Amino acid sequence: MAVIATDSFRTLALQVTCHAVNQARDHQEARSLMQKTIDRLAQQIAASIAFIGPDCRLVVLPEYFLTGFPLAESLTVWAEKACLEIAGPEYEALGQIAQEKNIFLAGNAYELDRNFPKLYFQACFVIDPSGSVVLRYRRLNSMFAPTPHDVWERYLDCYGLDGVFPVAKTAIGNLAALASEEILYPEVARCLAMRGAEIFLHSTSEVYGQARSPKEAAKITRAVENMAYVISANTAGIANSPIPAASVDGGSKIIDYRGLVLAETGAGESMAAFAEIDLAALRQYRRRPGLNNLLSRQRFELYADSYRQSHFYPANTMLDGEVDRKHFIQTQQATIERLAKLGVI
Repeated sequence: MAVIATDSFRTLALQVTCHAVNQARDHQEARSLMQKTIDRLAQQIAASIAFIGPDCRLVVLPEYFLTGFPLAESLTVWAEKACLEIAGPEYEALGQIAQEKNIFLAGNAYELDRNFPKLYFQACFVIDPSGSVVLRYRRLNSMFAPTPHDVWERYLDCYGLDGVFPVAKTAIGNLAALASEEILYPEVARCLAMRGAEIFLHSTSEVYGQARSPKEAAKITRAVENMAYVISANTAGIANSPIPAASVDGGSKIIDYRGLVLAETGAGESMAAFAEIDLAALRQYRRRPGLNNLLSRQRFELYADSYRQSHFYPANTMLDGEVDRKHFIQTQQATIERLAKLGVI
């Protein structure tokens, strides 16, 4: 199906329940649970587009919507139980949804990579209306999961820096992804904006409430400082998990390049967070001289040496492959102690 470029379309941050696979007895049962989730999504996406209209071209799903997150599982067990193959049946099934509804479908999943056989990565993806994955971003900051930074030298050899910070230039604009708490890391969004990102797709699973949290503030800040849209899709709780189901429920939203919240939903499964994306207005805003054009006023040379000379969380700590889960907290503790001795923190 031909993908026609457009300057204006609607997008949906689809808030759905995550059905965890932690209690699945084996690989086969976990895959069955994932397929049931995909079947539910196909119906929910079709019904949502029927309500919103055929100009809904982009649907963003929450973080790890197929599986939940690992609890006591080792890296090996979680890789076998919950991680997707790059060209596996789950991506194929999601691609069929994108094809049938003529949409760009974005989401987040744990993913295997043959270049790193003992590890997995948490990946954000975008599937275009042809069913092809046109963007694959691996989360760079994670507390308890491997990241490209943990195998940095080898990862760069495989994918290069543009593979670390990918931007998909599509018929509906330049798309980039941020995973969950990475909304709190301005450098990630900035590196994507440097490569032309216009729309940040933020798959998350987070606490939501009446009080504005740091993540809520960060979503608006990332939009304003990068003059970009932020589409943030949160879970509607996590089922089949020992964690109370509604702990991460609600607040999916769409924020424009001025920091205005265009749509926001409360708790529970919902398609209420949909809004228009006006690419022509965004591009005009970015090309208008003046005080508010923050991108054109950036002086990156001012900061480059400070970043180059600073070493906080170390790279390449997982080059030898699988580690015990205690590795993550131990590495962080060692980093804190080192920075304290240096008087940095």
